[in-house]
Amino acid sequence: MYVYDFRDGDRSMADILGGKGANLAEMTKLHLPVPPGFTITTEACRHYLEHGGNPEGLDAEISTHVALLEEQMGRRLGDPRDPLLVSVRSGARFSMPGMMETVLNIGLNDLSVDGLAAIADDERFAWDAYRRLLQMFGKTVLGIDGEEFESRLDAAKEAAGVTTDVELAPDQLRELVGQVKALIERDSGSPFPQDPHEQLLRAVR
Repeated sequence: MYVYDFRDGDRSMADILGGKGANLAEMTKLHLPVPPGFTITTEACRHYLEHGGNPEGLDAEISTHVALLEEQMGRRLGDPRDPLLVSVRSGARFSMPGMMETVLNIGLNDLSVDGLAAIADDERFAWDAYRRLLQMFGKTVLGIDGEEFESRLDAAKEAAGVTTDVELAPDQLRELVGQVKALIERDSGSPFPQDPHEQLLRAVR
């Protein structure tokens, strides 16, 4: 077994769940308000590092746990009207500040961003969330230089005459998202994946 629901572990399993995963399991066990989720084991990571690919059965286990998560949350990954969004966070046995990576807002795409905007009643929030996903996915998953994204963000703020991200209007963020998607396609050779399950599996790898 390579995937553990937060409800199935505890802090004694740090070697296999990593410190973060073990602590989330322990807090869940203590009935603290931890959102549902699951941890992929360090064994899966070691297999990937040794063999250059996921161990057999890992993708199927992830799909099973995603389906369980969707049931618990009452939302579906990729639903264009009310999307479930997830994050993928790396971890280790011991804390490694500055070494770990995170990809937030997995599940957003060109359709579900409008659904998020409607549910949140906040178009600016939705398009900024999409921009952040593109930036983190591009840097962490695709290996694109983070400065490429920052320079486009800075140019957008300068063009809008503002100094902070939160001052960008929805239309300006929508245009920025288009620029970032073009950057991803140019530097990676393929468009940003619109399939949320592909986003998730690639972020895991």
